[in-house]
Amino acid sequence: MTILAIDTSTHHGTVALLVDGELRLDETFTADRRTSAALFPVLERALAAAPRLNQVAIGLGPGSYAGVRIAIAAAIGLKLGLRAQLVGLPSVAALETNAPAYLAIGDARRDTFYFTHVEDGLCTAGPLLATAGELHTLLAAHSALPVFTSVPLPAFPSAEIALPSAVRLARLAHAGRGLTATGDLEPIYLREPHITQPKR
Repeated sequence: MTILAIDTSTHHGTVALLVDGELRLDETFTADRRTSAALFPVLERALAAAPRLNQVAIGLGPGSYAGVRIAIAAAIGLKLGLRAQLVGLPSVAALETNAPAYLAIGDARRDTFYFTHVEDGLCTAGPLLATAGELHTLLAAHSALPVFTSVPLPAFPSAEIALPSAVRLARLAHAGRGLTATGDLEPIYLREPHITQPKR
């Protein structure tokens, strides 16, 4: 099976290609507002290495909404052109760490944070929203586990930086482990969308 994995949920974009369990490509790039400009040359190199894809695995966040949407749009194009199956996994389940179990936290805006308990590539709790106080309580209840975040959090200075890995996403998809979506993919929403009605 040939699996292409993409994660652009953080400033650290990552793409990996797995062919029958063998890693054929592992590239990273800066994923900012110009994510699409940096992503597509990497995808071209991946397709040159394996012109046929069975599956495209996308990291669905939580993280940069725009970044995840760009990865999903690219995956839809690959699905249409190559008839590849689309699968989605939480990006926080594929952090670059050797810890078999850990906590992933992050800034969820509006004075809130997200919390996820990950064990062997599976989110056993979360991602869920929490206030700073609630998150401190959750972390205290799991004090034996390492805590990771993709960006520094001043309110939680002990959290270590760890970023999603497309290689780990690809291997999870290859094992059929931790898949949370197939076909129609959407970013992981931590709250209902806030819509401002236009003035009359």
